[in-house]
Amino acid sequence: MKIILASFILTGLLFVSSLTVRAQQQNDQQLDMITDRPDATESPNVVPKGFLQVETGAYHESFEESGLKTDRNILNTTLFRYGLLDNLELRLGWDFIDETNYINNIKSDNRLSGFSPLLLGMKVSITKEKNCWPEIGLIGQLQLPFTAGDDFKPKTTGSNFIFAFSHTLNDKSNLSYNLGAEWGDESSEMGYIYSTSYGYSISERFGAYIEVYGNIGEISNSNHFFDTGVTYLLKSNIQLDATIGRSIDQGQDILLSAGVSFRIPK
Repeated sequence: MKIILASFILTGLLFVSSLTVRAQQQNDQQLDMITDRPDATESPNVVPKGFLQVETGAYHESFEESGLKTDRNILNTTLFRYGLLDNLELRLGWDFIDETNYINNIKSDNRLSGFSPLLLGMKVSITKEKNCWPEIGLIGQLQLPFTAGDDFKPKTTGSNFIFAFSHTLNDKSNLSYNLGAEWGDESSEMGYIYSTSYGYSISERFGAYIEVYGNIGEISNSNHFFDTGVTYLLKSNIQLDATIGRSIDQGQDILLSAGVSFRIPK
């Protein structure tokens, strides 16, 4: 059922893109590099047609509950974004995870390591920002279980869709937010996902953000998080980033992340 629904979503995205594709020349604003990292909030912007944008990095998270502590290192959080049309990008992502557990501060022999399910999806630009109307994009993605390592291979295909919005507040700041839903983790339960991120341009090269995000389950407990970070535009097509965060409720004790994004061709 989930595979059928996810296929329907992706087919719908293709249909939307076919209706909204319009020929136009790329101007300087379109060529500005806008990334979907380091925050959890996805931008409504698509990569310009003919360009490949690579967003990669690593992060560490730790959480403890009832004497069980988990340290998780994601060593390769790589997302490839390719501009197929003026308003459509293709997305491909893959993570390598190394996870260690501790029971009452004693290291467990149960260490997990391997690739997560491959992420395959697309993003459609629905409308540009105009007056009070935000810029809007729609993302649809699948997580393919047969591509994962044995330690992280789910039995079912995961999927999600996200509506991404962005408002320009002034010359230095903007507000972005996401609303969507996801299926996965071998459960038929749908989880609602949300995020809100405030970004501020400290200078032409330095930026900062603060964010709240999470998921709300139909049956399972909800999870809410916050993080903050900085970005540095090393060149017009290379951006560095760093993030720190944790959960608002019980769960994630610390999140540390760093990465780089670059676009080909320049």
